[in-house]
Amino acid sequence: MTTSELQLQLNNLDASLFNHTPFYCEENVYFLCKKLCSSQIADAQGSDLFVVFISNDNKQIPLWHQKASHRADGVILWDYHVICVQRKKDGGTHLVWDLDSSLPFPCPLAAYVSETIRPSFQLFSEFQRFFRVVYAPLFLRHFASDRRHMKDSEGNWTAQPPPYEPIVAEDGSVHNLNEYMEIRAADVLTDLPPELTSAVFGQKHGVVIGEAHLEELFSQIP
Repeated sequence: MTTSELQLQLNNLDASLFNHTPFYCEENVYFLCKKLCSSQIADAQGSDLFVVFISNDNKQIPLWHQKASHRADGVILWDYHVICVQRKKDGGTHLVWDLDSSLPFPCPLAAYVSETIRPSFQLFSEFQRFFRVVYAPLFLRHFASDRRHMKDSEGNWTAQPPPYEPIVAEDGSVHNLNEYMEIRAADVLTDLPPELTSAVFGQKHGVVIGEAHLEELFSQIP
């Protein structure tokens, strides 16, 4: 497939072509990454993909332009959310893949930050968004979820689960979602040291940054 053919394919992607189960965004992104790799939209090994968990200590994060919202501006208060960012080399536009967003799919990172995260919007401190950026090849190897977080105290589903079997990690782990979605202010890096990019590629759980550094981080990743 030529570069121009790939770009045409990218411009005409329909989000409905990807697995999507409401309220299971981590699994949706897991299979999204796999499909981007297998369809040649991303590198075959996912080396240009990053999984980004968004949350905070209070598990209350406002995001705009979300399909699940009942408001005209699309704002909703998630406990956590997961997206995929595709890093484009050689000055290309970094892309956000968010299956729950009403923005273009995919959406340029700068536009997504401006429209969905809205850093210029003044929020109370308890609603600040923090971002765990995980290298997709590591995420695809290590992530696991048995969906226990989607059951109430009596063992009933709070939202209907996906029809496929739960995701099991390469090492046999059946559930470690909490290790990714638990994001605290104490874990947030206040600056971006030069060695941070190597940490992104080498650490199983990635790095945690604030919203002011999200675009900067992807500009520094080689």
